[in-house]
Amino acid sequence: MKVVIALCFVVVVAGAPGFPSLGYSLPSSYRPAPSYQAPARYSFDYAVNDPPSGNDFGHQESRDGDHTQGSYYVQLPDGRLQQVTYTVSGDSGYLAEVTYQGEARYPTYQPAYRPTPTYTPVAAYRPIPAFRPSPVYG
Repeated sequence: MKVVIALCFVVVVAGAPGFPSLGYSLPSSYRPAPSYQAPARYSFDYAVNDPPSGNDFGHQESRDGDHTQGSYYVQLPDGRLQQVTYTVSGDSGYLAEVTYQGEARYPTYQPAYRPTPTYTPVAAYRPIPAFRPSPVYG
């Protein structure tokens, strides 16, 4: 009951005229900057070539407004290099040309080396031959 009375008191005091505002308000002279959207314009490229791991890939792209052009490539597991060259002009959609360099190679299967075990497995439970349980009367 005391909590209800205290909450009512807080509501009445907060709504009373002349009560200072606890929030932050912007000054009346504040005017947000107009939003301006310039046409997109950028260019980037990257490449990775790491012979020990076999990673060889890259990408380059440039855009000026609604026109985008670029290409990317990747070394495939079969040894070929796949390259994709693409363009996008406005709402025309993504137009791509895919080419391959090299000949696909599929090496013959070589099973993994598996050495034969050199240990003798030990049974988890070995009964002790001299032990014979006997009933205990008390």
